[in-house]
Amino acid sequence: MSGVTVIVPNWNRRDLVERLIDRLRDQTLPPERILVVDNGSTDGSAEAVKAKGAEVIALERNIGFAGAVNLGIRETRTEWIAIVNNDVEPAADWLERLMKAAGQSSVWFATGKLVNAARPESLDGTYDVVCRGACAWRAGHGRPDGPLWNTPRRIRIAPFTAALFRAELFQRAGLLDERFESYIEDVDFGLRSAASGYGGVYSPDAVASHAGSSTLGAWHPETVRRMARNQVLLIAKHYPLRYFFRYGWQIAVAQVLWGALALRHGCGLPFLMGKWEGIKLFRTVRREARGARHKGLSKILTEGESEIFRIQRRTGFDLYWRLYFAFTSLT
Repeated sequence: MSGVTVIVPNWNRRDLVERLIDRLRDQTLPPERILVVDNGSTDGSAEAVKAKGAEVIALERNIGFAGAVNLGIRETRTEWIAIVNNDVEPAADWLERLMKAAGQSSVWFATGKLVNAARPESLDGTYDVVCRGACAWRAGHGRPDGPLWNTPRRIRIAPFTAALFRAELFQRAGLLDERFESYIEDVDFGLRSAASGYGGVYSPDAVASHAGSSTLGAWHPETVRRMARNQVLLIAKHYPLRYFFRYGWQIAVAQVLWGALALRHGCGLPFLMGKWEGIKLFRTVRREARGARHKGLSKILTEGESEIFRIQRRTGFDLYWRLYFAFTSLT
């Protein structure tokens, strides 16, 4: 079956998800299905979007972003799948432009330009890149919109905030790892896809606005705990033993600096809790991932880090990345 299914994970943000359904129904290329996977909301979200014509899978409890997305994927029979956060508002031609970009040969996914909902002149982000220290950056985050971000290009990792995928990719690369729950689960999927040779495109004319961390907040203790844990899980899944000798210093610098940033925002304890949870899961995750790591990862990481450096140098360094490159530039 051809067409597009849009999967919308939701938890207790009726105001946002209702507005998103309206935007999706008004697309110049309407999706074949709009499927809301509701994670046990208590604010009437499920009933509200169903009244607007969306299909709903109403869960009794919150199984996390990754679990909700996976459930939606399993229920999808269309050729294309779009994943859209409930705090996204796509432009009217967003889906049409992504479909056009994804129609190129050897393109498995497409993502567009996300602008900050509160400050439309500023970017929320574009595509994701990962450094050798296993920390990811949403390219362009916090930067003014402008010519630098208006050029289509091939990419390796698309954020699951708002992106379009060939359904077949999930059969080949697998579903999201539900142990991540939320945060960095899309980076894990992106690394798996990229290491197997499945790439995508960034299409800047496919524009959407994004409120960002609207459910918990960017520096909510639970957000920090999950991100700190998932950084460890990312290393466990993707870094072979030799990488600990090759990139051990970069890993230490990246993680310590991120911990310092969490402490600065009053989240030192959640950071430590997340790291401890990740350490406890490390052996199990690593054992299950054995044989799934690929030789191409080193190139993905080194090229990703070089790209972060180039963009940061051109647009102005964030403090985190200024310090990271100051400590790792000689290695």
